[in-house]
Parts: sequence; structure tokens; C-alpha cells
Amino acid sequence: MISLESSQINKNNVGQSITLFGWVNKRRDHGGVIFIDLRSSNEILQIVFHPENKKIFKIADDLRNEFVVMVEGIVKDRSKENINEDLLSGSFEVIAENIEVLNKSKTPPFVINDKDVNEDQRLKYRYLDLRGSRLQSTLTLRSKLIENIRDFFYTNKFIDIETPILTKTTPEGARDYLVPSRVNPGQFFALPQSPQIFKQTLMIGGINRYFQIARCFRDEDLRADRQPEFTQLDIEIAFSTEDMIKELIESLFTKIFNEILNISEINFERLSYDESMMKYGCDKPDLRNPICMYDIKNIVQDVEFKVFSDLVNDLDSKIVALRAPGGCNLSRKEIDDLTELAKSSGAKGLAYIKCENLNNYDTGIISPIKKFLNESVIKEIINLVGAENNDLIFFSSDNRKIVDASMTVIIKELGKKLNLIENEWKFVWIDDYPLFDKLDNGDPTSVHHPFTAPANDEDLDQVDIFDIKSKAYDLVLNGNEIGGGSIRIHKPEVQQKVFKLLKLSDSEVSNKFGFFIDALSYGCPPHGGIAFGIDRLVMLLSDSKSIRDVIAFPKTQSSACLLTDAPSDVTDSQLEELSLKKEIKEDE
Repeated sequence: MISLESSQINKNNVGQSITLFGWVNKRRDHGGVIFIDLRSSNEILQIVFHPENKKIFKIADDLRNEFVVMVEGIVKDRSKENINEDLLSGSFEVIAENIEVLNKSKTPPFVINDKDVNEDQRLKYRYLDLRGSRLQSTLTLRSKLIENIRDFFYTNKFIDIETPILTKTTPEGARDYLVPSRVNPGQFFALPQSPQIFKQTLMIGGINRYFQIARCFRDEDLRADRQPEFTQLDIEIAFSTEDMIKELIESLFTKIFNEILNISEINFERLSYDESMMKYGCDKPDLRNPICMYDIKNIVQDVEFKVFSDLVNDLDSKIVALRAPGGCNLSRKEIDDLTELAKSSGAKGLAYIKCENLNNYDTGIISPIKKFLNESVIKEIINLVGAENNDLIFFSSDNRKIVDASMTVIIKELGKKLNLIENEWKFVWIDDYPLFDKLDNGDPTSVHHPFTAPANDEDLDQVDIFDIKSKAYDLVLNGNEIGGGSIRIHKPEVQQKVFKLLKLSDSEVSNKFGFFIDALSYGCPPHGGIAFGIDRLVMLLSDSKSIRDVIAFPKTQSSACLLTDAPSDVTDSQLEELSLKKEIKEDE
């Protein structure tokens, strides 16, 4: 007698006595013979109960969905007409000789593997949802991914080091989760948004190659690809350059895609931040989509169309065109819907030219704005974007941020509507980021984080603050940022200059970063690193719609756990121990 998972059964097991454990997925009674679909892990195997064995037949007759059972029996080939090609074990069945009910089950609130179950139900009864093939497969993939990651970095002589969970609040772009200290009344720890300062401190400590599968926490508004707690692959290397780090990461993903997806060759393209923003309106372009923007300011500078000409000399404006291949097939309603989509991102409208027949300018080129643009201008735009017969050219002109925001969504939507997105994987490095961005009040903020090195240290004193470039780089996969990194500041005087440009006072710097500034002054080596969101990566590799589908116990969009009913109230005595008092403000 041998014990097997149903997915392990093959032709070599035919005729063998085996023991199986699992859940009853379905019970069927066919003409006096009872069939049980036994589910274990991510596979189902048919168990056959004949009435001649009255004892076990009676037990089988009483079985219900999700009962936990142990079955002993003989493996048999299924008849050709009964083979289930959808199952790994679909060519086999087990003739039951014994069965034991290990535990009964109440009637579940939903059927395991039902695709139409409300997500709140799935999260509330997560232990049932976890039994389904979707989560079983995804969590297995996640485990395999992490196994490959660890193997890669161990092979490359990295050291796996855990950094503190209870730490100090630092500005990293999102709100901190705070933890009150019982032994230090009135003071708080913060849960780490990332291990950033600690991994840089490890570099100062002579740990030249560090990695960690790290838990991180951010109190921010949630989206499909965000969670308040998430898992991050964290990497830092001393005496490194941008190219060294990129080459290492390219080797990592080559291994991952080869061993997990059986893809032997992947390519990595490179775009500067400025080029990406010009062509795609964002720094997360999906290079599977051939649609991009073209700058037409010089072409339209003398036209009568004031929507264009009034913006030609405005340095903060953008006038662009994009080609939609086969776009003439779009209906008027679809064009109107695209216009409304652009307006939802701040645009005033969406002008267009239909290129039905490029050989006939008078009747083959159709546009509401044609009368405002002379023939030479239109033909120059057509040549610039590479338009062909049956193509549609869209235009946008406005403030740079509005054009970028609106055309980003238009490019994405056109890619879907026109079926232009190929089923493939497209990696691209985005680099040469600005060091600072401008807040609504005009103050600077770090594009990545305040520890990112400028492209040139001298630029901090000589260049307009918003023109300073950085040594930052992001890796984008199919329009999703999967990782971001940079070469770090390793000189204390440079770090102090960056803090000053960010308008942090001496007391703020001392309070929040005093120990780190001091550490930099003790021979900090040049270093850099990168971090990847494990959850987001698994979401992409498994083609899941939400990050919640790749985490065993996720939170809702309101940061709640429906399974455990967290967050929850605490007692007054617990608060008293922490020197805290609960006070809830009423909405005015």
C-alpha cells in the first residue's frame, strides 16, 4: 500500500493498492454505482464505490461536499470514452476498498472553484477559497518564484539578512503604520515602508551583497495592485554601477522566466524618462502596444487653428499626434467615448483625422479640423506618424501634464479596442529620472526617495532644481512597474545638500536621519540597489486581475481582513497600558 497525491498517479500505478487523502469535491450516483471526485491540492481523481462492498458503499452514500476522507483502493485505467482530458489524472480511477471519514463539513457557503463567487464571500471564508485550483496554483507559483529568487542570489554570493520591523518613522511617500511603545509612553515605532535605510547601513557595515524577501507596510489608498502590507525583494550592492545592477537583474529574470514559464529568451529595452514621457505620456509604457505620441509643435506653429498655435511658445505645453492603426473602423460612438475618456483626465477634447484614402486628399482625408490646417501641414503629420490607409490620427494639445494623463489612457484603450496588444512579455528599463518633482504648492519632492544619487553631484549647486537628473532606474513589464532602484548617495555632504533642497530643517534631519548621516561619515562605499514587488510580479505571471488573488490572506480595499475581522476594538485596559486614550471625532 502506497500513499500518493492524485496528481502523482500515472500509468505505472495501474494495478497498485494506494492510499489517498482529500476532500469530497462531488458525489454522483449512477445506476447503483457511486462516484466520488476526490480533491487533493490542485487535482481531482475519480473514486468508484461498488455496491458489493456494502460497508463502504453505505459510507460513500452518506458523503457530502467537503467531507475529509481517507480512501484505500486499486488504481485502474478508465475506459477510453470516460477519460477526462482536463485532469492530469483523468485517465485513471480508483476502485475503493476502504474509506474513512476523517471529518465532516457543514454545507459550504459557495462551491469550491465557482468563478462567480462574490469576493467578500471569498475573503470571509478564505480557508474555503484556498482549496480552489486558482489559489492553489497561484500560491504554488509564488512559492516557486521565491525559491528561484533565493537560489539565484545564494548562487551569486549574496547574504540574506532580515532588517527590523519595529523602526523609526521616515518620509517615504506614504503614511506610516505606527505602533505605540508600552515601555516608552507617548513614543511610537513605525512599521517599515521599505528596508531602505537599513540596507544602506549594511553597506556601510561591509555587507557588500545583501538581499531579503522583506515585509513592508504602507498606509495608503488601495488599488487592485496595492495592499497595506506587501512582500518585496530587496537588493543592495556595494561598489556597484547602474549597468552592473541592471545586468544582474536581467540574469535573474532570464532564470525566472526560463524555469517558471519555460521561456528561454527575453529582451530588455531601455528608454530615458524624457523619451518615455514624450512617446507614451508615462514612465510605465506597455511596449506591446505600438501606439505612441509624436511631438508636432514645430509642424503646427503657423497654423490658424488656435487650439494649437496659442500653445506653440508655451514651454509647459505639449502638442502631439498619435496613429491608431485601422482606426477608421471605429464607430462615431467609439470615437465619442474616447473623447469622453480623454476629458475625464482633464483634456478639453480629442481632435482627429481619418486617413481613409491617402491618395485622395480632398475626399480620402476627413476631419473636423481639416479646414484649419493646410494640406502641407496635414501631409507632414501623416508622414511623421507613418499613417497608412484606414488609419486614424488623434491629436491633443494642452498643459503637459494634462496631455500626458489623457493620452496615456487613450493609448491604452486604443490598444485594447484595436486588438494591438500581443500576448508576449516586454521588459523596458526607464532611467535618467529627474531627482525632484514639483508639488502643487511649488515645493520639491523626491521622485524616488531622498537617498537617490544625482547624476552629477555638482548639479545640486549649478542646475535648476527641477532639471537635476538622478541615477535612478525602474524596470517595467507590460506597462507595470515591477521594480525601482537607484545608485545611492554615499557622501554625507551630498546627502545634506539634498535634504536642504527638500526644505528639511536641520532639526528634522537630525531627528529623522541623524544616525544615518553620522554613519555616512565613517567611510561609506559607493552602493546601489533595487526592490521588486513580489505580489505584483506573481499577479502578472499568473495573469491574475488583482493582487488579492495572489496573497493567501489579503486585505480589502478598506484595509480590512474579513476573515479575522481586523482591525478591531481593543479594551480600555490595553490602551491604558500604552498610555493611550480612544477618542473618535464625529463627522461635522
